[in-house]
Amino acid sequence: MSVNTPTLITFVIYIAAMVLIGLAAYRSTNNFSDYILGGRSLGSFVTALSAGASDMSGWLLMGLPGAIFLSGISESWIALGLIAGAYLNWLFVAGRLRVHTEHNGNALTLPDYFSSRFEDDSRVLRVLSAVVILVFFTIYCASGIVAGARLFESTFGMSYETALWAGAAATIAYTFVGGFLAVSWTDTVQASLMIFALILTPIIVLFASGGVEPTFAAIELKDAANFDMLKGASFVGVISLMAWGLGYFGQPHILARFMAADSVKSIPAARRISMAWMIFCLAGAVAVGFFGIAYFQVHPEQAGAVGENHERVFIELAKILFNPWVAGVLLSAILAAVMSTLSCQLLVCSSALTEDFYKAFLRKNASQVELVWVGRGMVLLVALIAIALAANPENRVLGLVSYAWAGFGAAFGPLVLFSVLWKRMNRNGALAGMLVGALTVIVWKQFGWLGLYEIIPGFLFASIAIVVFSLLGKAPSKAMLQRFDEAEAEYAEAHLPAAAPVAAR
Repeated sequence: MSVNTPTLITFVIYIAAMVLIGLAAYRSTNNFSDYILGGRSLGSFVTALSAGASDMSGWLLMGLPGAIFLSGISESWIALGLIAGAYLNWLFVAGRLRVHTEHNGNALTLPDYFSSRFEDDSRVLRVLSAVVILVFFTIYCASGIVAGARLFESTFGMSYETALWAGAAATIAYTFVGGFLAVSWTDTVQASLMIFALILTPIIVLFASGGVEPTFAAIELKDAANFDMLKGASFVGVISLMAWGLGYFGQPHILARFMAADSVKSIPAARRISMAWMIFCLAGAVAVGFFGIAYFQVHPEQAGAVGENHERVFIELAKILFNPWVAGVLLSAILAAVMSTLSCQLLVCSSALTEDFYKAFLRKNASQVELVWVGRGMVLLVALIAIALAANPENRVLGLVSYAWAGFGAAFGPLVLFSVLWKRMNRNGALAGMLVGALTVIVWKQFGWLGLYEIIPGFLFASIAIVVFSLLGKAPSKAMLQRFDEAEAEYAEAHLPAAAPVAAR
């Protein structure tokens, strides 16, 4: 095991800081609502950065720069799709979901919300949606643990088995102790670290390559098609990359941030902060990969590791161009991206097991203290299962991330959208939409028809199923309609111009 001392010290300080934040959050966790949703107390800034950090995993600093480095600017279509999808999610879902979950039994989880929103006494909706969350998120968690292990393995020369536990231990620790508040507060720190790394690194790479004109000349010398947005792209390919944005409407770890905001009035400010953060981060990630083409074209003798694995472009540039202490901080940004997403996924799985199975079926009258400790136990259980799945790196768990993203996007995306926008929707429509969306993704993935990303047919067919089965079934009850109208009225009032009450008088 080769150890880079400054980088190791930086990592240790960073991880210790995250665990200390977890301990601070422990003191503010008094009941299960605090553990799962932070007592709905997040302000605009924390809501915004927590939503962003929980979304952008190690893919932001490894996968995206690597894809740009390998294929040029044409790989940035996915970034454009993600920006559009995230903005529409903030605009149409965030504020409405915040008020609708509160008006429907103060729901703490998505399965809990679906069950209350559609008066599902059979609890089929709750169980099915919780199962979808557990299956896809356990795979997601495993992918995050693999990414963390790869980082420790490549940075410190650890064996994969040692790196697996080293990468997962800190995340498990602060999530276990502090719950949602710890995850959200650490996400804020991690998001700040990520944007710092993604703004600073491409600037330094640009200077190291000789400035703007020499950099662009070197990229063109390597392959002029690197500047072509349509390089090797078909219409179906571009649409498939852009369609990643559809996934946002159904991602439980992102939707949980909306549900935890202290007020619906905090959402517009949070949207502006989050979108600015996201645009800067994605632009920085694209720039790292793009300028990296020029740097390694000019310095081919340093390109060995990147030639073996293009996803190491950010790691190698940080090591080569920065003082070891600064490089340690920049590499911590990758760890931050991995930890922020993994912690959110662990907590969502824990909440599904605790709220939607343990409390709903086993211990309806369980005390708040009991639920918090069961929630902590579920964090450990899911983490251990995810570590077991990740133990063999040849399982290609990381390749399943796009599958899980599509699964959530198609199974939950239309369901969440229609639930907050269409009052005529009923339980049968919700069940049909969830099942059709999930099954379409599974079947389409197997056959790969048209080369189209499976989230597109999944989202479309799920939306059609929701409308058809809702209209064929009985109309929603008066109580259901009343709750919808009350939630909509609260949402509308929160978005009235500030001067409106004065004008009315």
